[in-house]
Amino acid sequence: MRYFDYQNVGEHYCLHEQNGALPNVAAGQVLVQVEAFGLNRADVLQGQGKYPAPPGHSTIPGLEVAGCVVTCAEDVDKGLIGKRVCCIVSGGGYAEYVSVDARHLIFLPEEAQLDAAAGLAEVFLTSYQCLFDLSALQAGQRVLIHAGASGVGLAAIQLAKLSGATVAVTASSADKLAACGENGADILINYRQQDFVEVLKQQQFFPNIIIDVVGGDYTPRNLQVLALDGHIIQLAMLGGRYVTQLDMGLMLMKRAKLQGSTLRNRSDDYKAALVSGFVARFGTALSNGGLNPNIMRVMDISAVNDAHALLQTNQTVGKLVVRW
Repeated sequence: MRYFDYQNVGEHYCLHEQNGALPNVAAGQVLVQVEAFGLNRADVLQGQGKYPAPPGHSTIPGLEVAGCVVTCAEDVDKGLIGKRVCCIVSGGGYAEYVSVDARHLIFLPEEAQLDAAAGLAEVFLTSYQCLFDLSALQAGQRVLIHAGASGVGLAAIQLAKLSGATVAVTASSADKLAACGENGADILINYRQQDFVEVLKQQQFFPNIIIDVVGGDYTPRNLQVLALDGHIIQLAMLGGRYVTQLDMGLMLMKRAKLQGSTLRNRSDDYKAALVSGFVARFGTALSNGGLNPNIMRVMDISAVNDAHALLQTNQTVGKLVVRW
């Protein structure tokens, strides 16, 4: 099979086409023929040498795919063969075929576009994890989402709004904020022009849950606006690895919870439970087209390096997808 892997790992990495054997299909797994895969910031970080694959997993990049099941292990229902699916994987997504735990499959209706579905699993499962697994979002609560126009940000807006929450977002441009508003966000903050702390305090908006990919000096500022018993979920550290000052007294007063999280290196059982919970809660919305992965662009496999370059500009809104 054809696949793409990194060359010259580091700041100036590139992706190079290679050929190899089909992946092994172990007990409990299926083999998916990949029609398209979604790009994620983690793919860039892996190429830069900053986010290696978990031990024992494929070093081929790619965390989400869409395609059709072509083979099943002996202990898996053969009725899955031919099903159109999307799913998360721990690696190996930039390939024509990938082996997947059958419990991780999200089944798609016949009319679903696989290009769009390729950008669905990682962002919606991450958002579901933040809001309903790590937290317990309730109707009427408030959510603040930084980088609101990212794939995860736009997905989190949708899930929060479907659950009856009020949502504030930060983003860097009018176009990005417009996309957030189109997905349901209530309060739109251009962080280049406004201080989100001041805006939220003026509007008496104190979030119960904050989803943050920035880190750095955002961490103490998040704490300033967090509601009592609120929860800050740290998914990345685009703004810096270290916090120079954090008011522990304020954390105690607010009974605040600050939690870092990843999805890629979680156990197969954890991911299976996450997929099951997501489908149980939002499966109807998924099947009737009520969840929008916000695909900005679908690019041909020959342009995979261009897709990575575009992602690194930080000018994307929603998801980039690459098609075989």
